[in-house]
Amino acid sequence: MRTISAKKETVRHEWLLVDAEGQTLGRMASGIANRLRGKHKAEFTPHVDTGDYVVVINADKIHVTGNKVRDKMYYRHSGYPGGLKEASLGEMMQKSPEDVVRLAVKGMMPKNRLSRAMLSKLKIYTGGEHPHSAQQPRKVEV
Repeated sequence: MRTISAKKETVRHEWLLVDAEGQTLGRMASGIANRLRGKHKAEFTPHVDTGDYVVVINADKIHVTGNKVRDKMYYRHSGYPGGLKEASLGEMMQKSPEDVVRLAVKGMMPKNRLSRAMLSKLKIYTGGEHPHSAQQPRKVEV
C-alpha cells in the first residue's frame, strides 16, 4: 500500500456555502478551518493546499455562549508607545462582524505561510447575498 501525496496541480477545490445564522462562533470556525485546510478529504497532505473555498453568509447573526459579548476582548497595537487598542466582542460585532469570524478561523489555523494562503479562500459576508453564485457553491453544515 502506498501513501498518496497530493500535488498542487492535481488538487480539485470545491466551493462551499456556510450559513452562519444561529451557529455558535467557535464550533463554526473550527469546521470552516478544517474545510479550508482540506482535512475532510482523503488526499489531505499537510504541505499542500488541498482545502476548499468557503463562502460564509449572515456573519452578523452568529451566536456566542455565556458573557462573551461583554467579556471577550480583541486587541491590536499601532506600533507606537501607548498604541494598544481594545474592543469587546459586542463592539466588533457592530463595527465589522466579518472580522470576528475571520479572526476566529485564523486562530484555528496553523501559523505559517501556507495557512495564510488558505485564509485567502475564505469569503465572508454579513447579509444573505454573495457575489460567488457563478461558482455554484454547495451548501454545507459545519
